[in-house]
Amino acid sequence: MTLTHYNEADTIPQSASSLILSDMDVLQNSLSIYIHIPFCGVKCTYCAFNTYVSLDHLIEPFVGALNREIEIVGSNTRDKAVGTIFFGGGTPSLLTPEQFRRIFSALRNHFAIQPDAEITIEANPSDITRDYLVALRNSGINRLSIGMQSANANELKLFNRRHDNDAVVRAVSAARAAGFDNLNLDVIYGVPHQTLQDWGNTLTQLVALKPDHVSLYGLTLEDNTPMLTWVEQGKLPLPDDDLAADMYNLATDRLRDAGFAQYEISNWAKPGRECRHNLQYWRSLPYIGFGPGAHGFADEVRYSVLLSPQRYIAALNDASGTYPFPTSPVTEQFTRLSIDAQIVEALLMGLRLTHEGIPRHMFSQRFGVDVVTLHRDILDKYAGYGLITVDDERVRLTDEGRLLSNMIFREFV
Repeated sequence: MTLTHYNEADTIPQSASSLILSDMDVLQNSLSIYIHIPFCGVKCTYCAFNTYVSLDHLIEPFVGALNREIEIVGSNTRDKAVGTIFFGGGTPSLLTPEQFRRIFSALRNHFAIQPDAEITIEANPSDITRDYLVALRNSGINRLSIGMQSANANELKLFNRRHDNDAVVRAVSAARAAGFDNLNLDVIYGVPHQTLQDWGNTLTQLVALKPDHVSLYGLTLEDNTPMLTWVEQGKLPLPDDDLAADMYNLATDRLRDAGFAQYEISNWAKPGRECRHNLQYWRSLPYIGFGPGAHGFADEVRYSVLLSPQRYIAALNDASGTYPFPTSPVTEQFTRLSIDAQIVEALLMGLRLTHEGIPRHMFSQRFGVDVVTLHRDILDKYAGYGLITVDDERVRLTDEGRLLSNMIFREFV
């Protein structure tokens, strides 16, 4: 198929394409892999991801096509070491252990998965049992991310989730019994009709379940979602930004008191349980995206895979020839990023890291210029407002800056 190609840039100099991160040895010289599973049992009302319901009959042919995509991309890269793998969606827990076994076989045949690789699967609470999780654990998956979303029945109904709070409790218990010692829970705040007391109830339940990692997402009203339509039609109130800020601050206090450290704007972890896969994104390091609608960034190329599962399967069944890494027969768009574009991404992603921020020495090694020299006016402006701190080692947001991060990020674009 013909690739849509944008913004061809000059060849990236070697000094910009090699990033030396002396204090990030676990991620150095390794790729990350994201695998998108586009199937769902139901569509959540807030979800704008590339997901599909009532296509279970395509799961088996999808697995075969996915393995072919892994083979094609893996055959075209010299950099085989993989430090993290993340199965997202959609609902990856709709796949059987045997289907995961075949996917891992393809991955191991074409990449060098590191012995200590972090391998995550997202799961719906109502899908998982102890036996299912034992089988996944035996296949190599060692991190579980459960979509809790809320502890309040009315909010789960609003989201069109197919689980209740008891299912979350059972899922966490099953995960621990199956040997998972690295467990994340996702929850959402800033929901229409949600009160601070409602949010506090979710936080209480969240802490009681004793996860190792927590991701808290402020609700975003996305295009082409029922939630946005209901707000536009007046059936739901517009989320209250001030109340959402209070919810964020409450979560920050409650999670700190429970022994979690905030390491990214939306993420908290117990010591040593930071999500290594997501750190790869936030540090602007290379990752490969497989599956319909997946995105990737490798060899200075940002790309996306076509959306339709049917077209995806057909294209890979008919695939022939060779493709330049990291593209494949299902690559729909790609662009070779200029140095300026890479700098913008490094700023927007790195500032999300609340303690690490943007290490000045590493930024200079990568781009040949000090971040403070490059953006002195912007940094001075927001440092004056108390939203950014700048010292000899790094640039990072203050606690107040985290709440206004989107406003600050726009300055760099």
